[in-house]
Amino acid sequence: MSAPPKTRLHVAEEEAIAIRDAVIAADPSSLDADCTAASESDVQALTQLLADLSISTAIYDLPSPITPETVNAWVTDAQARRRRGEALLTVRTATDGTIYSYSYFTIWPELAAAEIAGGFRVERQGAGLGKTGALRSFAWMFEALKVRLICVTAALDNVRSAKVIEAAGFTPMGERQAHRADGSVRRSLYWEMSIEQWRKLHLSASG
Repeated sequence: MSAPPKTRLHVAEEEAIAIRDAVIAADPSSLDADCTAASESDVQALTQLLADLSISTAIYDLPSPITPETVNAWVTDAQARRRRGEALLTVRTATDGTIYSYSYFTIWPELAAAEIAGGFRVERQGAGLGKTGALRSFAWMFEALKVRLICVTAALDNVRSAKVIEAAGFTPMGERQAHRADGSVRRSLYWEMSIEQWRKLHLSASG
């Protein structure tokens, strides 16, 4: 389960309410044309995606074991959390109906912060697609979800994700213990990025 960020921002009640409203109203297709909020109709294809150990092994906050029943419960819980403005589970679907990517956004409105976790099918990770997609997701979180801080984690041996995170300019902040659904604990590397850092690094670069 995701843990709140190490950095605690001062957040007025009005800002927290605005963030909850933004999460509820967010349009995933503004992130990518083939991106939608996960629903019960996606459970079978999502189960097939997560059953791929090359995707799911490195991710700590997935249901365990991966079955249609546990994935259905996970999707239903995400929908309930979205109605409270606290989470958003999205999927990206190929033309053949298979899901090739998912993202789970956890939001703490009272902290103006969010975390993203997710995975791509191996064949979609090359050619810089993972890096490009991550940068687009980070920008979308700041813009669409109205948060001021993003935190991310990666397993100690997840070199690919660490490179993408560090290339985006996130600040490394040591390690934290990540708790899996089965009760086990995974040591994770941990990073944060404030909206001020993001604007300085990426808006100045684009300008």
